[in-house]
Amino acid sequence: MATMIMLKHKDTGIIKKGFYGFSWTTFFFGAIPALFRQDFITFIGAFVVMVILGCITFGIGTFVAMVAWAFMYNKYYTRRLIERGYEFNDSPGRTEAACAALGIAMPRAEQTAVAG
Repeated sequence: MATMIMLKHKDTGIIKKGFYGFSWTTFFFGAIPALFRQDFITFIGAFVVMVILGCITFGIGTFVAMVAWAFMYNKYYTRRLIERGYEFNDSPGRTEAACAALGIAMPRAEQTAVAG
């Protein structure tokens, strides 16, 4: 099950929700969650790959790809947000759990404080 973590862009102040863990919405709907998260390039890439796999393997490849993608997408999405300049904006405990799940180093103490 996916766990949400709040992220805030360091320059613009835009707040987004990051996720980690298994994505049930990606499992059932394939690339559609990427579209709703405004992750357009990932949506297009995943959609094209799933359509090609479906055509080649009569749908079996698409099912396998959707299962694999459901395990990977939340982590991929959140790590890309961090690479684009977003920082954790959640409680220290939730930030620590997210860093462990995402496989990234813990940010400095002043970055983990929730903005008030």
